[in-house]
Amino acid sequence: MIEKPLSPVDVEFVTTLHGDDEVSFVVLMQPRGSKDRLLRAIDDIALGDLEHAVQEREEPEGQQALEPAERALRHSVAALRAAGSEARGEVVQRHPLDALRGVVEQVGADEVIVLTAPHFVEEFFHRDWASRARHKVGVPVLKLFSHAADEEQPTKGA
Repeated sequence: MIEKPLSPVDVEFVTTLHGDDEVSFVVLMQPRGSKDRLLRAIDDIALGDLEHAVQEREEPEGQQALEPAERALRHSVAALRAAGSEARGEVVQRHPLDALRGVVEQVGADEVIVLTAPHFVEEFFHRDWASRARHKVGVPVLKLFSHAADEEQPTKGA
C-alpha cells in the first residue's frame, strides 16, 4: 500500500528486502481524501515543512485526485517491473483496508508492506494504515517510510 509514487530508493529497498527470494507485488494506491487534510498539515508542521502545510489546499483531492493517483500507480508498477519483479496494481476507491484484506486473500500474500510518509498524529494514536492493517489482514504488516523522489540512495560505507 502506497500513498505516493515509489522513488528509485523505495523500489530498490522493497525489491531487495527478501534477498534472492522471488517476490511479486500488488500495489494499492488510494487517492488523497479531503478528510485527512488537517492531519497532513499537522504532519507537515511537525516535520518543519511549513510551506507544504500551507499548500495542502492546493493538492487535488477526491475525484480530482484519481488521475494523479493512477499516474503514480502506473509509475510505481513500471518501476517495480523494471527492477525485475512481477507487479500489478490498482487504485483503491473503497475503504483501503477492505481492499487490502481482499488482495491478501485473493493472492495468498505472505506479507503486507505499507510504505508511507510519517504521520505523527495517526501513528501516536495507532490509527495509521499499518497499525490498522495489522488487525485486519491476517499476515505480517511491515511499515516503511517512503523516500522523496529526489533523494539519492546512500552510498555503501556511508
